[in-house]
Amino acid sequence: MALELFTEQGYEATSLREIAERLGVTKAALYYHFKTKEDIVGSLVQDRIAALEAMIEWAGAQPPGPRLRREFLERYAEELQQGRHHELIRFFERNQTALRDHPKSAQMRDCTFRVIDLLTAPDESVVMRLKASMALLTLHATWFVLQDPAITDGQRKDASLQVALELIETAAPAPAGTGQA
Repeated sequence: MALELFTEQGYEATSLREIAERLGVTKAALYYHFKTKEDIVGSLVQDRIAALEAMIEWAGAQPPGPRLRREFLERYAEELQQGRHHELIRFFERNQTALRDHPKSAQMRDCTFRVIDLLTAPDESVVMRLKASMALLTLHATWFVLQDPAITDGQRKDASLQVALELIETAAPAPAGTGQA
């Protein structure tokens, strides 16, 4: 409920009172569990961070290379289908300014950069780092780009995974003048 309000009205414009009313509880009951809106955001994001941390740990124990890239993206796409992830991403997208300095936002950014590092070798080109970044973005963007109600969640996942895999499996030489090979 809080996630819906934060997304609909904006994080800054939503009060604890409104969240309590939407939940059908008193403000005191809500306050017993969450002292601030920041605590609510932390709770909403923590499961996502924990899932990413587990995936990063798993990937760190695997041999690097194309097979890891593929399997990681497949697992990542599957994990995005669990729970309310797309609603959480929409919330962050609509409240970027308000959440820019939130500690959980920093943790999410850190996890994202660690994933990109896992998908690329230290000596890979800028082009390949960009492709890895775009592969991740593709898996998330499908919820915003493919909004046709006739498209199922499974179709969204399959299409975004296909594009993400094409991005990381298609090695391209860096453009002239970038200093990257």
